[in-house]
Amino acid sequence: MTVLDARALNRATLARQLLLDRAGLPVLDAVAHLGGLQAQEPQEPFVGLWSRLRAFDPSALSDLLVERRVVRTHLMRRTVHLVTAEDVLAWRSRHDAMLRQRVLGVYRRELAGVDLDELAAAGRALVADGEPRSLGELARELAGRRPEPGPRALGEMLLALVPMAQAPPRGLWRTSAGVRNVAISCWLGREADPLAQDGSDPVGQALVRRYLAAYGPAASADLRAWCGLAGLPAAVAAVRGELVTFKDERGRELLDLPDAPRPDPDTPAPVRFLPAFDNAILGYHDRGRIIDDAHRGLSVAGARVVLVDGRVAATWTVEAGTVVVAPLRRLSRADRAAVEEEGRALASFLSDGESDRLRIDASPH
Repeated sequence: MTVLDARALNRATLARQLLLDRAGLPVLDAVAHLGGLQAQEPQEPFVGLWSRLRAFDPSALSDLLVERRVVRTHLMRRTVHLVTAEDVLAWRSRHDAMLRQRVLGVYRRELAGVDLDELAAAGRALVADGEPRSLGELARELAGRRPEPGPRALGEMLLALVPMAQAPPRGLWRTSAGVRNVAISCWLGREADPLAQDGSDPVGQALVRRYLAAYGPAASADLRAWCGLAGLPAAVAAVRGELVTFKDERGRELLDLPDAPRPDPDTPAPVRFLPAFDNAILGYHDRGRIIDDAHRGLSVAGARVVLVDGRVAATWTVEAGTVVVAPLRRLSRADRAAVEEEGRALASFLSDGESDRLRIDASPH
């Protein structure tokens, strides 16, 4: 079986994630291809798409949110993602059990004794009017019907039990707005698709294919790390005949779509600035293809990172309108120049063309 080293996996990831060459895709198609974008920080997906698409216009993503063609919702790993309306309707029911279990993992004591079916029914009745509500408003209105548990636990569980979208202006370009939740059935005009009753799990099979298209070659553990779903072995088994297999340097089996891009490991990789919590890093259990173990903690701490030769080599922030790059290792003169060029372009994007100010801090010794 062919062994793919870390550099080969890196170039495959960059190609699938649209980070090797900026793509000419429409924004909606890019969101669909990526299987959604991590979005708990509302402005971060705009940077993620700017780094992936040619001539990205942020108003295009804002328009898709307003037009309800893209939705902000809790989905993979119970984190907020931007996903297409089509995908949230198709995928949400497959994530229901995981979403409930993850809320119970945090609030099990507070929710002890609560009839979740009763809570779900009360929640659906409450949000059936289609009015956007904050988490606190949802919880207060539900808490009035029962003495326990506390409002935070009630609200979080309701979001797991009843599919909700975060209504604009939350998530619009250069807009600050609180979270207002509205039932997806009202927001999109129909309920999420029910699970197949024959146990065939077509949604799980679709998730396997979609994941590999955007993240492969990858192990089953990587698939779990991306979506948070434990129960996909049957789906993997069902589609295995469509797939090709490799091994990584640790001997793990890697699955992939036969015709998906696997570029030459020596393919040049341009500098790319990634937003906080980007799935190009978080979408794997083994993140060694893109980030060193010494820096792995950055990926879950919300650090924005810079890829140099395809790997995390610096972090970046914005201070007083200036993009500030903090290298994690020594950068060659050519790498530093490439970081400066891409960083200035990012500064211009973030400021709507008003500034291209960039500062690169000293490299560590």
